[in-house]
Amino acid sequence: MSSLSTHVLDTALGRPAQNVQVRLYRGDVLEATGATDDDGRIGELAPALEHGTYRLWFDVAAYAESTGQDIFFPEVSVTFTVADERHYHVPLLLSPFAFSTYRGS
Repeated sequence: MSSLSTHVLDTALGRPAQNVQVRLYRGDVLEATGATDDDGRIGELAPALEHGTYRLWFDVAAYAESTGQDIFFPEVSVTFTVADERHYHVPLLLSPFAFSTYRGS
C-alpha cells in the first residue's frame, strides 16, 4: 500500500498556509479529511492507498477569508494516480490569482 502527505504554501504571504481543510476522494467516495498544521503540512492524510485514481480537494476560500485575502480560485482539486507502492507527496503553492502543484518526494 502507498501513503499520502501534502504541504500548502502561501506564496503571496511567504509562509505556510495553516488550517487549510483538505479532503481525499477516490471517485465519489470520501476517503480521508484533514487540516494543515502550523507548518502547512498534513504528514499522513492517508496511510494506506490502493492503486487507483484519487482527488485531493483544498478549501482555498475559507483559508483566504481567514487571512484577509481576495482569491480567484475558491477551491483547488488535484487528481492523481497511485500506480506503485511508495509514499506520495502532493504540495500546493497558492497565491491570490494562481496555484501550482507537483509530485513531491
